[in-house]
Amino acid sequence: MSKTLEVKDSLTVATGLPKAIVQAIKRRFASVLESSDAMLAAVTLPKFKLRWLRDQRKKEMIKGILVAECHKFVPGPEQQPARKLVSPTTPPDSGSSKDKEQDFFSFEDDDEHFASVETEVMSYLKTAETGMEILQQFPTIKEICLKKNAAIPSSAPVERLFSLGGLVLSPKRNRLSDQRFEKLLLMRYNHWFED
Repeated sequence: MSKTLEVKDSLTVATGLPKAIVQAIKRRFASVLESSDAMLAAVTLPKFKLRWLRDQRKKEMIKGILVAECHKFVPGPEQQPARKLVSPTTPPDSGSSKDKEQDFFSFEDDDEHFASVETEVMSYLKTAETGMEILQQFPTIKEICLKKNAAIPSSAPVERLFSLGGLVLSPKRNRLSDQRFEKLLLMRYNHWFED
């Protein structure tokens, strides 16, 4: 969008057109452009990373969202399996006081967990590589990328929706607003599910 606005100075006719186009895009796609899922999908693709953002504040916000999402994929201390299995014949208190004391004064596990996720995110964002093979070095980011950028396995539902859209937007209804067209299309499509 910034490239569209840069063209504005070189225009002699229709100088307000680039600004109108950018405003229309922002208004129409605001929900997509501000969606955290869409931002994560773009950031986890090595070709884009944070290159598409100009605002430093927004870059920092998206870094935080990516780190938080990585924490969801990496098991925390409460989700990790127990270190020592207790057999059914062993009394629960035998030798466990020393283990409890060691666990109480152990702070390194949590710090390593958080540092590794943040380190993985920062080193991923700093790499200059733009190929998808780079994701092999960053397993957590690869997992998020696969989750957020997964393609729909079949195009049949989309084709059905376009077919119904052709029935709703007929030559006699050529002046429907976007919102009204979307409502009519959803009403017509969901009509099949009422039975």
